[in-house]
Amino acid sequence: MKSDIEIAQANEMSHIRYIAEKLNIAEDNLEMYGKYKAKLPISMIDESKVAQNNLVLVTALTPTPAGEGKTTTSIGLTEGLNKIGKQATVVLREPSLGPVFGIKGGAAGGGYAQVVPMEDINLHFTGDFSAIEKANNLLSALLDNNLQSKTKNLNIDPRTIGWKRVMDMNDRALRDITIGLGGLANGIPRQDGFNITPASEVMAIICMAKDFEDLKKRCGDIYLGMTFDKKPIYARDLKAENAMAILLKDAINPNLVQTLEGNPAIIHGGPFANIAQGTNTTLATKMGLTLSNYVITEAGFGADLGAEKFLDIKCVAGGLKPKALVIVATIRALRHHGGAKPDQYNDASVERVSDGFTNLEKHIENMKKFGFNPVVAINAFPSDTPEEVALIKEKCAAIGVQAVEAKGFADGGAGMTDLAEAVVKEVESGNNNFKPLYDWNAPVKEKIETIAKEIYGADGVDYSKKAESGLKRIAALGLDKLPICMAKTQKSFSDNESLLGRPTGFRVSVREFEFAVGAGFIIPILGNMMRMPGLPPTPASEGMTIDNDGKIDGLS
Repeated sequence: MKSDIEIAQANEMSHIRYIAEKLNIAEDNLEMYGKYKAKLPISMIDESKVAQNNLVLVTALTPTPAGEGKTTTSIGLTEGLNKIGKQATVVLREPSLGPVFGIKGGAAGGGYAQVVPMEDINLHFTGDFSAIEKANNLLSALLDNNLQSKTKNLNIDPRTIGWKRVMDMNDRALRDITIGLGGLANGIPRQDGFNITPASEVMAIICMAKDFEDLKKRCGDIYLGMTFDKKPIYARDLKAENAMAILLKDAINPNLVQTLEGNPAIIHGGPFANIAQGTNTTLATKMGLTLSNYVITEAGFGADLGAEKFLDIKCVAGGLKPKALVIVATIRALRHHGGAKPDQYNDASVERVSDGFTNLEKHIENMKKFGFNPVVAINAFPSDTPEEVALIKEKCAAIGVQAVEAKGFADGGAGMTDLAEAVVKEVESGNNNFKPLYDWNAPVKEKIETIAKEIYGADGVDYSKKAESGLKRIAALGLDKLPICMAKTQKSFSDNESLLGRPTGFRVSVREFEFAVGAGFIIPILGNMMRMPGLPPTPASEGMTIDNDGKIDGLS
């Protein structure tokens, strides 16, 4: 079979004006970025239509390092829905350059279930990530400038500053650095560091913003640290919010592209789900629901991370109510959770799949707690066997859930019509009644323990001394009514990535807290979780080439 990039490059794309026509968008409303990309003004969002149309969330079981194909399934499901006569649009996150050049690859789907132009989407796209990075780092520059100032100094204690610079690359050497060295002219020496751009609070803010004024206010609400006399300092104290919003004036508008089969795709925002909320922008989701009867969207990593945050944070804040939920599973991931080593992922084993099913079963149970009867999409791989597929279908049926083979990677929309029919059946049944897992007004520890016990299956939560101090700071700042955005490994239900399947008898540990006041949530950091990844021993970048005509190969 051809590689992803070969399939994408062989595809004949339609001019973006024709994709817009499918959504009844006038050409004057398009801000075009060449022939195949355009931005959509947020003024087009119609809240009355948002409530009328059908939102479907795609999530997954606990993934292997390469991921299990949520994006591929989301795109394929959109193609399948259009094939059975439904008007459907896929709404996705933008890829980060870190994974693209690292180990996980891009996030434009795969095989015959892709969004295009694939190279642009996976690389600089329309410049949203760059704008977010610049807005974040402008605030950093203003903060360090104030420390240096003799006339406008806010008396900030450098030891309390939690705000970090960002860069959209995996670079472990920048996690902890010292800045301001070299004498009086070069700033105040202090400890600093970089996060990856998807972990920036500015990314979270653009994903949570309701409109441009809300974006500006949220930028001003960013918490930076404390003064020497114990007063909190926010970005608005540096008069930073307007300048940051100026940098984000185009980035706030969602991006319109297309699938391989010429169906609409809206792509906007890109926070990771292990260190942030893991969902596209609320504005992009509402744009899709304004323009289309069915909107398929995905939430990053496993359902314990992306789906939980999508439902407990984004849906509550944005007033969204999904009508159905899909859990993506792969047989290789079930073999993984059943004890297979990476070099055994493609080796057929009904026994390992049976043992690994406990992981999928827990995710199904969790999604039922939110009021959903999920559909399981078995994302097909050539190494799957009929016996393994039959086993999954039987085990799902025994707990009242339908499992359907999803063949979008190999067959595009034609391989996804069965899944599309199953999703429509769930939507039209009216049996899915979303309800959040916890009340935002509950005490902070109660909210954290609810997630840990109900979703992860933990026996309880332990807090370090630093975390306990953080809880006191949360109370003092009046942030205790905010929702919880866990930063946790995606490789396990627990905070220990080596505990596969459905671990029991464990506790999770909160190391410290970060306060995303502008975004509107609290971030407990569990275990050894870091917000700046590193590159693997053999980065994906080593296999990439570009020729004299600008043709790229090796991007996936």
